[in-house]
Amino acid sequence: MRSAVELFEELNAVDESSRIEAKRASELGKSVMQTVIAFANEPGLDGGYLLLGANWKTNDKGDVVYWAEGLSDLDKVQKDLATQCSTMLNVVVRPEMQIETVGGKPVLVVYVPESDMSQKPIYAKATGLPRGAYRRIGSTDQHCVDEDLWVLRGETQPQAGPDMVVIREASRDDIDPLAVTEYRRLRADANPEAEELAYGDDDLLEAICALKRIDGELRPTLAGIVLFGKSLALRRLMPALRIDYIRVPGMQWVEDPDDRFITTLDLRKPLMLALRQMQNTILDELPKGFRLDDGEMQSRQEPVLPRKVIREALANAAMHRSYQIHSPVQIIRYSNRIEVINPGFSLKDMADLGKPGSRLRNPAIAAVLHDLHWAETKGSGIRTMRRLSADAGLPLPEFNSDRQRNEFKATLFLHHLLTEDDYRWLKSLAGDTLSGEDAKVLIYARETGAVDNTACRDFSGLDTLMASQVLRRLRDRGLLVKQGSGSRTYYTLQAAVVEPDLHPEQARVPFDNEPPLMEGCKLADEGCKLDLATLPPELATLLLTSVNNLSREALRDLIVRLCAWQPLTGEQLATLLNKDRHYLRNKHLTPMVGNAQLSLRYPESAKHPHQAYLAPDRNKEQDA
Repeated sequence: MRSAVELFEELNAVDESSRIEAKRASELGKSVMQTVIAFANEPGLDGGYLLLGANWKTNDKGDVVYWAEGLSDLDKVQKDLATQCSTMLNVVVRPEMQIETVGGKPVLVVYVPESDMSQKPIYAKATGLPRGAYRRIGSTDQHCVDEDLWVLRGETQPQAGPDMVVIREASRDDIDPLAVTEYRRLRADANPEAEELAYGDDDLLEAICALKRIDGELRPTLAGIVLFGKSLALRRLMPALRIDYIRVPGMQWVEDPDDRFITTLDLRKPLMLALRQMQNTILDELPKGFRLDDGEMQSRQEPVLPRKVIREALANAAMHRSYQIHSPVQIIRYSNRIEVINPGFSLKDMADLGKPGSRLRNPAIAAVLHDLHWAETKGSGIRTMRRLSADAGLPLPEFNSDRQRNEFKATLFLHHLLTEDDYRWLKSLAGDTLSGEDAKVLIYARETGAVDNTACRDFSGLDTLMASQVLRRLRDRGLLVKQGSGSRTYYTLQAAVVEPDLHPEQARVPFDNEPPLMEGCKLADEGCKLDLATLPPELATLLLTSVNNLSREALRDLIVRLCAWQPLTGEQLATLLNKDRHYLRNKHLTPMVGNAQLSLRYPESAKHPHQAYLAPDRNKEQDA
């Protein structure tokens, strides 16, 4: 069992911790039991530590500093916690506790072991499942949803994943014979001796859980329709089940598809036919490089992004997506990257991506793709994508899981991490004093707008503590600015280093279609002053006379008119409208973006340091 001093040292060294939760004396209530449940449930975490009697504040650098504040009645706290763990939960949890003194203050260290899989999910009896169960996601305790319960039950769950459910409205006639033929061809390529190749079609499909026998009749499962369903059956049974390929010039999303999208392709086919077609579509548009292997007399062209990286990304989106969400898989091709977005958050903690083991949302579909060698087995696909990208001299793919939006995004980069321009830019910042990890972090932040601990671990191979030290070191040198706190901590480039003074030949070429910053105002600078001399008189009058008396509709109309005047940050709008920034964002700006009254200047990077809001009319003007 770790000591309180060790726990305080780790908390003060990193931005977040998945295995340590500090609680103030005033917080020893419901939130403590939520953390106990999360530590007991989370697979592979090996439990976690509660540090009771701590306190913290944010210092002038933006770091959270922890210290011992002490508990007044340690015996009562121990008894209450032990009683709650034995009576409030569906099974008894026995935490280990020890009292320690840190800085003269008594604190309680509680270790909650991970429960045996046969006992999971652990949940509060009064609330029940699924809301009474929690998982430890990063440094937060998250309510479980049904899909989390599949993960927690692990090998004890019934051998019937959600993709093995029979679709009542489907029949055997909805299976496409061409898709079955393609499966046989691909299976023979992968393993000519596969036993199921000798079966008839019905027996083969039943063997791979694409068909189930109900009252003597073979009926398609969800996996059967997804993998082998005719196009008309897919449209009838699952109208949003398709793969959308969108080709966007430049590095950011634009709103007017007629003028700016080069290619759009909507595939509504069974996976047996759609995956290969989508892979070829992506490969056809990738830049090619020449390769001459040792001993070969003739060179060959290879795509800049390895084929297997694309294949793994497509397979990951197909087998890990949620088919209960009526939304297509989107593949968006920008000039410098490919984004593969699928419905359904990752069932595996983001910190564990790339580690052995997999959390399968759709085991039947996953098994077929594994058998065809479309996907790596044992959860090694992420590691393979990272390794092959590194071998090709590319930045490692970025992965993002959003539980709130219930989606997962894989970003594949198409440019080499350090170009000559990058070397010149880095040298202009700090001469030759940057380490290899420092350089990767800064380039990544410049390319994507922000960098956090998870991304730093992904492309550098560092652990959580080392990644945090690199980020803080660059922050202390004035190259990065810390944003957010806790699990939402991320870093952006210091405004002064985004574009330092360079010689003309060193200047960075602006992003395609990137609108210029407002003169005299850096959008990331919350204290910047707007040039109100250009503000239309009618808007100036509204701001000076009646802004505090506007209805919700009138206020939103004014926001749209202001953003049509010029792109504005949330801070600038709050200042102009005399509103609290958080209130304005939560009650107006975010809903207005959701209903298309406003759009984000950098929609591909919500944490972009120059993020601002634009009105739709402004977008059309910029596109013209």
